[in-house]
Amino acid sequence: MTKDEEKQAAARASLRFVKNGEVVGLGSGSTATVAVRLLVEQVRSGLKIRGVPTSKATGKLAESGGIPLTTLDEVVAVDVTIDGADEFDPQLNLIKGGGGNLLREKIVASASKFFVIIVDSSKQVPMLGTFPLPVEVIPFAQALIRRRIEALGAKVKVRQTTTGDPFVTDEGHHLLDCDFGRIPDPAALARKLETMPGVVEHGLFLGMANVVLLAKGGEVQELRRA
Repeated sequence: MTKDEEKQAAARASLRFVKNGEVVGLGSGSTATVAVRLLVEQVRSGLKIRGVPTSKATGKLAESGGIPLTTLDEVVAVDVTIDGADEFDPQLNLIKGGGGNLLREKIVASASKFFVIIVDSSKQVPMLGTFPLPVEVIPFAQALIRRRIEALGAKVKVRQTTTGDPFVTDEGHHLLDCDFGRIPDPAALARKLETMPGVVEHGLFLGMANVVLLAKGGEVQELRRA
């Protein structure tokens, strides 16, 4: 399988977790986008769902395809969320945020009864940290937070657009991409980041995924959190 074929296979396997009448969290990023497009096909064939998008781009894609959208103001919980990840470890802990939507992604995931992650084989790692950890910060605190994260031993870059301007999230924040190398204790790192005023959210999704659908070697493996 090519990487694109793996993404397609993992996304298609995730459809079995979506039932008629459910509220579905719609993830962001390249693999999640494949799943949203497949859900559009299902909706056009008669599936009745409402979607809670994790980004403006996903919302536009879903709505243009005929998926009715709702919000967390209107629903008590999300039945199932399907999203991608930048990497995952053997405990199904994740790093997310490569697409710049980690805040909404984490909010929707936290409101979900069941959280499905779909990935190609390149996203499986023995320990988190191969992918730089995104940290969302308010612009006012960017320089301060950068220095504090560098003091923890990370190499930090301010994410930029192709024109060299700071990347701005859907919520108007900036992103710091923090290369810690391997992260042996992601929970401890998460606690340190959460104590820094000005940090809005970080890309460590710990103990949140119920299942990871890993496309690898011509098949899709279903990995469940213990």
